[in-house]
Amino acid sequence: MDPRVREHAQILADAVDLGEGDDLIIKTEPVADDLLVAVYEIAGDRGANPVAVRTNRSGRAIRGYLRAADEADVEFETPGHEQALVEEADCHIIIRANENVTELSDVDGDVNTEYDKAHSPILDERLSDPWTLTQHPTPANAQLAEMSTAAYENFVYDAMLKDWDEQREFQSNMVDILNDGEEVRIVSGDTTDVTMSIAGNIAINDTNKHNIPGGEVFTAPVPESVEGEVLFDKPVYQRGQEVLDARLAFEDGEVVDHGASKNEDVLTSILETDPGARRLGELGIGMNRDIDRFTYNMLFDEKMGDTVHMAVGRAYEANVGEDNEQNESAQHVDMIVDMSEDSRIEVDGEVVQRNGTFRFEDGFEE
Repeated sequence: MDPRVREHAQILADAVDLGEGDDLIIKTEPVADDLLVAVYEIAGDRGANPVAVRTNRSGRAIRGYLRAADEADVEFETPGHEQALVEEADCHIIIRANENVTELSDVDGDVNTEYDKAHSPILDERLSDPWTLTQHPTPANAQLAEMSTAAYENFVYDAMLKDWDEQREFQSNMVDILNDGEEVRIVSGDTTDVTMSIAGNIAINDTNKHNIPGGEVFTAPVPESVEGEVLFDKPVYQRGQEVLDARLAFEDGEVVDHGASKNEDVLTSILETDPGARRLGELGIGMNRDIDRFTYNMLFDEKMGDTVHMAVGRAYEANVGEDNEQNESAQHVDMIVDMSEDSRIEVDGEVVQRNGTFRFEDGFEE
């Protein structure tokens, strides 16, 4: 077994504080069996109780289920046995690993949406426990990133197996700026100019806890405060389909107009999931310089240096101040803006990043 797999497993176990007697659920796919074995070995060493289940958002099995349910005109309900399993668990590790990244491309978007809505209470329960989400490098994911399998493995592990104390200190500069600020403005070229209030909300320094890899600072906008228009110039890969040039226009915090040059119907189905899917739940700033290329994998792409991302849908409870409203939704879909050229981030009118360089970095230009 590649020794990096064992190091990866160690980071995952530490991220959920896995300890003696903990009931751990691991959601994974067969192609990630090496990583699953390594996590099980650590669980055994620590006296924890692991159980592995298949993920319910990728693979041939879920495709077959959703297409059959569509044919039978099934109305999805929250599965009580799955919810009970999650409720009984102490912590959760979710491992993404694809054999075919486009497996769900021929599942109707409305069916996907209804399935997500039915599983929303289960997601709520999982997010209330210690959890972490990661990626195991597979040939299918390497192919999507247009890389060899070996090169993709190196890319993945370079992004994950790093000095997280140093990364945390670097990102803390941005955390302080956002926590002291009230209004953020994002400008990129002549296609993106959007403002939002973050007053009273909490910026989180994401390193090696909930997302492996980490490498972002993120907060939640005040839902009704978002104004302006955003062109997400990096592709959005959802449900096995590529959405290009996603565009959202906001008034009073709500998406009032949208478009895309490819697969606009996928974007529409996401926004129509529920009222909260038309509002922003997250503003994130990518700060992991080891993620230096776009790979069609949001777990990595949203952390990429010189980018910001915004997510329509659910806001994370940890980001929301006690006097503010949490945006609720069955969706949380991140979309990326390239900030490397002709771009800036302002906090309370002060430029804190220009063309991808932060105010606290060498080379920043006023």
